Amino acid sequence: MNPQQERYLIEQCHKDPQAFGQVFDLWYKPIFGYIMRRTGNYDLSKDIAAETFLKAFLKINGFQWRGIGLSSWLYRIATNELNQYHRASKYKPQSLQQLLEDPQMEKLLHRDVDDEREVIEMEIKAHDEYNLIRVNLLKLDIKYQEVIALRYFEQKSNSQISEILDKNQGTVKSLLSRGLEKLRNLM
Repeated sequence: MNPQQERYLIEQCHKDPQAFGQVFDLWYKPIFGYIMRRTGNYDLSKDIAAETFLKAFLKINGFQWRGIGLSSWLYRIATNELNQYHRASKYKPQSLQQLLEDPQMEKLLHRDVDDEREVIEMEIKAHDEYNLIRVNLLKLDIKYQEVIALRYFEQKSNSQISEILDKNQGTVKSLLSRGLEKLRNLM
């Protein structure tokens, strides 16, 4: 989606909350996949993804185009939710009840995700190397986990990672270099 299309979609969301369904349709799978690859837990990933999109839905009226794209904004929210999960001993979505009570969000809750679950779980089980990397990645500091996951699991460029994490590109390059070295040492 090009920047002009994103701006138009944002304007539509400001005018009509139901337009957020398009945001959900476009970015749920990539955001869910990012979360799933970071946690390795399907049910937890569903909770974190739901919380991510709920927060985006609630804050979309405050989103203004300032050089950071909508997808980067969504990845930033997801990254913050993942950080919250890592800080807490057990992740508890703060506003899931609000999501369940909002009639406009009902259609978002009734997506068919069972097929998606089977595909993702089969892919993860099929890649023992991925699991080994993920287990060792979880041993690293969060700052290294974030940049490595975004770069290699999500195929994001350094400039996109810089936008998502709100860090300058030099810091991102440095974190990637140090993080990869630490990961190599663990393996």
